[in-house]
Amino acid sequence: MASPRLETYCCPNRDAATQLVMNFQPAVFCGVCIGSASISLLLTILQLLPKKGQSPRKMPKASSSSTILLLISICDILGGLGVIFRSSVWLGFPGFIANISVANGTDVWPSAFCVGSAMWIQLVYSAGFWWLFCYAVDSYLVVRRSAGLSTIVLYHMMTWGLAVMLCVEGIALLYYPSLSSCENGLEHAIPHYITTYAPLLLVMVVNPILFRRTVSAVASLLKGRQGIYTENERRLGTEIQLRFFKIMLVFIICWSSNIINESLLFYLEMQPDINEMPLKNIRSAALITWIIMGVLNPMQGFLFTLAFYGWTGWKVDLKWRKREIPWESMSSSTVGENTYPSPVNYQSNIHDSKKISTTDSQQTDEAICMLSEGNTSGDDRTRSSPIYQGW
Repeated sequence: MASPRLETYCCPNRDAATQLVMNFQPAVFCGVCIGSASISLLLTILQLLPKKGQSPRKMPKASSSSTILLLISICDILGGLGVIFRSSVWLGFPGFIANISVANGTDVWPSAFCVGSAMWIQLVYSAGFWWLFCYAVDSYLVVRRSAGLSTIVLYHMMTWGLAVMLCVEGIALLYYPSLSSCENGLEHAIPHYITTYAPLLLVMVVNPILFRRTVSAVASLLKGRQGIYTENERRLGTEIQLRFFKIMLVFIICWSSNIINESLLFYLEMQPDINEMPLKNIRSAALITWIIMGVLNPMQGFLFTLAFYGWTGWKVDLKWRKREIPWESMSSSTVGENTYPSPVNYQSNIHDSKKISTTDSQQTDEAICMLSEGNTSGDDRTRSSPIYQGW
């Protein structure tokens, strides 16, 4: 799981609210984290591996969408590995972790492990948040025809730069002037929590707005394609909207418990004594959401692959074979000539009724292709329709 409480626990003089959740059934909590992260890690890798009888997913030359989706999955995989490693050490070496509570201890390795593992988990998940934000931005720019392969360099600079900067800044403020002096006041903790939850809240607030504007722009593109809005085009717009909805649904499900838990713990911190009887329900709710976080945070990786690609099946093709990438431009490819279907053969559906070869039509096809590439889910009727290839 990813929570700023992990870094706060590294302080020997941690606050009472952090002490409450971190000392609540630690063995059970670590076991839950290991189980959830392991299942998610295995299923995520299974989803991404090539499957027998399926054509490999390809990325158009002018698109960065597939790269962003892959990087989001990689961040989730790295985060899951961090959760498994950290929880395994806590579960297997309780005496080693107990030394963190010693304020004047001479052994620095327990504290170094505590800080390092917590920073790793926070960094990779924070980078995943920024990549998800970049995906929303890229989707909007693609429709506006302002994005291309070159923008991925800017996304890398923004994502990793902001993730590292916020993580280092938050940790530095939390542990200033030394590890044994942190958590003496909220002036240490609040900046750390802000830098941790800023990208999460950004995705929750801004991404739905960008997705909504993108869907509206897609509808305008499809209407302008032939001057009419056919049933197939309406279905394609609905599929794109549904894909964005599934992405946001997974994100909210996996991370809303973090916001609820943090709100409850901050409320407890404001009380003179968190062990008072009137606060029993608040304490119980905080502990319940704490366990829920341990389950849902690591599961984001697998759930995102379902939202991105759908269920890709169990039959993994591990045989290496040399493949040529037969990608052709949208303006020159046809269904019969291309052995591997493009992510969305939108133009092939248009060719059935009318052949369009203008530059504007080609750009429209490429924009729709970039938005809907990668997903292979759907029923047999949907998969068999050329317009929905890749969904």
